[in-house]
Amino acid sequence: MTHDEAAGVRFVLMDIDDTLTREGKLLASSYTALWKLKEAGIKVIPVTGRPAGWCDLIAREWPADGVVGENGALVFWEEPQSGTQGGSKLPVLKAEYHPAAIKNDHPVLVRIKERAFAEFPELRVAKDQFARLFDLALDFAEEDPVLPLSAAERIRDIALEEGAMAKVSSIHVNIWMGKYDKLSMAEHFLSRRFGWQSGAGDREVVFAGDSPNDEPMFARFPLACAVANVRRYGSLIKQFPAFVASKECGDGFAEIVETILVKR
Repeated sequence: MTHDEAAGVRFVLMDIDDTLTREGKLLASSYTALWKLKEAGIKVIPVTGRPAGWCDLIAREWPADGVVGENGALVFWEEPQSGTQGGSKLPVLKAEYHPAAIKNDHPVLVRIKERAFAEFPELRVAKDQFARLFDLALDFAEEDPVLPLSAAERIRDIALEEGAMAKVSSIHVNIWMGKYDKLSMAEHFLSRRFGWQSGAGDREVVFAGDSPNDEPMFARFPLACAVANVRRYGSLIKQFPAFVASKECGDGFAEIVETILVKR
């Protein structure tokens, strides 16, 4: 990344699991990196497959200017109050849901789950499913027993056969009805909230990710990055990002942020 490229960055978007975390824990290095971006005046926007319930917390408690969740089904952010109520100046949580998002009690999702469980009895519904509004998350690697990546690919294929959308992350197969993804909601939010312009503003955005469900973001943004563990998915990713960190997981994200800030 050149000095001029780094100087033009206005937004840093990032995946969460195995991009900011390692073995399920948010690292001090990656969380500190988020604050460094915030303090440098760069907009911080996680873009994740995690559920609406987590996004509520992230939008309120992290140094984030918004969070896209459930693989693009929704976006949460805070806005300053236009007035005060009882002397309070606390920000107001806002939410927008993709118009194509369909509640996750859809019968097709039920059928997909039944087929997947029949083929892989050790598969389980992700424990954060209770906090989800629109997608079905099937856990193949967040907890033991860890199933092989080939199992996740097969589950994805079952979902596609049934007419659903599906993406493989580092831990879950996320399955949903409706034509949307991380990229479409991220672009919409950047444009609506911050006046970002597609084309002219493409190099204002850095996205950092780690797994196959980040590939549309890798392909879209010229300055996209990945942490080193992205190489685990070489057989599943056709479009790799422009830059790959030397370190894995949250330490790799911290490396990406430090590189951007130093080059600025």
